Amino acid sequence: MESEPDRDALWALLNWQVELGATEAILDAPVSRFREEAVEPAPAAPEHLQTAEVPPMAAPVTDHVAEAKTAARGAEDLDALKQAMADYPHCELRLGARNLVFSDGNPAARIMILGEAPGRDEDLQGKPFVGRAGQLLDRMLGAIDLSRTASEPDASVYIANILPWRPPQNRDPKPDEIAMLMPFVERHVELAAPDFLVLMGNISCQACLGRKGITRLRGTWTEAVGRPALPMFHPAYLLRTPGAKREAWADLLELKARLMRQ
Repeated sequence: MESEPDRDALWALLNWQVELGATEAILDAPVSRFREEAVEPAPAAPEHLQTAEVPPMAAPVTDHVAEAKTAARGAEDLDALKQAMADYPHCELRLGARNLVFSDGNPAARIMILGEAPGRDEDLQGKPFVGRAGQLLDRMLGAIDLSRTASEPDASVYIANILPWRPPQNRDPKPDEIAMLMPFVERHVELAAPDFLVLMGNISCQACLGRKGITRLRGTWTEAVGRPALPMFHPAYLLRTPGAKREAWADLLELKARLMRQ
């Protein structure tokens, strides 16, 4: 004797077929799903009523750079420059950052260090070089009697970055981001007026010198933003490559000697 069909099972099977798209009952005649039915096109609007849809176009990066130059030139002091950077709307990095990382140290220092971009700790605290790399930098500076907390210009440093906002996942800054923010960097250097610049890492060299390859550039004096500049390894690189600390120590000694000569 055949058992009665399970109504719940049949109902579940039917629902499963509906979810798969089987929403029509079986027809008396087959229907080809591969042949599209002809659809009469809608009548075209009269020519004088037709309008062309033009997608909105983003302003070119050159316009953003020009606006940055205007804003930077208008800053008469460091506080005004920081506010101008905070008000600059075109760099999207600001949307994902917690804080604008402007500077740290003594603005009257003879040495200004330009890093690359904030990391996680810098973004949280709003200061450059405060993570592990910053702790190493402080030890490096202390080895040649320099400090970001010293009050005397000869014994202190002033620190800033090429970018004031942290890139997502600590990625390298993009060329258009660097281009937009370089007018602020240049004005920052003008207002701080250091005797010497230290360019820490590839990004700083790319932004200020138009060149990369820190292993070739480090240790050789050049000129950037109208001032003598010394490219050096970034402390984050030294944490990953301890063997490069010997070259970094030689660069620190060269920096100290130049400071004492002038």
